[in-house]
Amino acid sequence: MQSQNRYALAFTILVIAIFFGAIVLFATRPKAVEIVIIPPEPTSTPQPTATHEPIIVYVTGAVQTPQATFSLPYGSRVQDAINAAGGLAQNADLSRINMAGILRDGDQVHVFTLPDESNVQGDISLPTPSGGDVVLINIATLEELDSLPGIGPALAQRIIDYREQNGAFTSFEDLMNVAGIGEGTVADLDGLVSFEIP
Repeated sequence: MQSQNRYALAFTILVIAIFFGAIVLFATRPKAVEIVIIPPEPTSTPQPTATHEPIIVYVTGAVQTPQATFSLPYGSRVQDAINAAGGLAQNADLSRINMAGILRDGDQVHVFTLPDESNVQGDISLPTPSGGDVVLINIATLEELDSLPGIGPALAQRIIDYREQNGAFTSFEDLMNVAGIGEGTVADLDGLVSFEIP
């Protein structure tokens, strides 16, 4: 009988130990960790820039292939037109042409010959002077502004809008107030635009 009581007591103590062990286990278990996934902020996709069509220029005078038209990439210079015409002739007068001039669609590039006793040339009036005309920034149309290097249709419209809202441009510093025009664009425009007000 005593043996049965000892077994019952031992069993009771075991049950109590398991019960308190379970309580301690649940009380000391680590707290659940909450995981928060923060997606990256969306980045803006740059708007596609307008792709300019090639330009057509007419080359005359002292070149290897005169009186010919050539298709050149937008933003080409007089030097590119002369190269397309096969290069300069031996009697070309380099002092009367600006090789760095920016070309526009429809320009005529004329290379004068060196004068001699049998060939005295007067000034030739060209429909479009070599390298294109200077653009009057304060009265230029959207098409005229678009013909300038680094100026597309959207930027040309911003120039016109700024001009209408703030008055005439007086310098490149004023022009740089237009969104999208920086020092690089201004450097490309140097010599191609005028701030004169007719």
